[in-house]
Amino acid sequence: MIASREELEENLRRVRGGIADAAARAGRTGSDVRLVAVTKELPAELVEWAAAASVSGFGENFVNELADKRRAAPGATWHFVGVLQSHTAHKVADHADVVHSVVPGRALERLAGRAASNGDTIPVLVQVDESGRHAGVAPEEAERAVREASALQGVRPAGLMTLPPQPDDPEDSRPYFARLRELRDDLRRRFPQVVEISMGMSLDYEIAVEEGATMVRVGTALFGARPRPVSPSH
Repeated sequence: MIASREELEENLRRVRGGIADAAARAGRTGSDVRLVAVTKELPAELVEWAAAASVSGFGENFVNELADKRRAAPGATWHFVGVLQSHTAHKVADHADVVHSVVPGRALERLAGRAASNGDTIPVLVQVDESGRHAGVAPEEAERAVREASALQGVRPAGLMTLPPQPDDPEDSRPYFARLRELRDDLRRRFPQVVEISMGMSLDYEIAVEEGATMVRVGTALFGARPRPVSPSH
């Protein structure tokens, strides 16, 4: 884990430069891509440092951490990037501005119901699993998922998200990213609001940008490796 603001600022310059370079290689601009700084299991102080360095989007995997940490950057956009579960979906609706991991079912219905009762409409991304190794719908089920989300008050399907297998080489992720972009392009013909593509993490975010990502979820490349939990003594 990083130890200073200066280290974070240097990492942030490197990541933003990587996004800009990758976008240029794809004929895009870096402003087309939003950086979501993932702060899972990190102290709120690092959120404060990142916000002070003009990071405007943060991602959390667990709703209790999201609720606590958003106080450290109240003006930021907070993204829920973990598995959406039915017993905590109502809390996610209370604290998240964007949800990256929806699939049809009870959890999405509870998220939508709570958001509607709060007077909110939350942008959501349908999680697509192309590998069979993660949560999400199969690519051929994505249209049904978007259609079902469109029918719910309280949420607005805004795009797609994927998590490919852990790559040994960043290039290993390219086929997954390319297919998700193609799927988004196809769905957009019938659902014009499906614009966003959330893909790419610390190891492969440049490849994701080259393949059309509009959001990249970066943690380790900004904040360093997360601290290992201390084993209890015996």
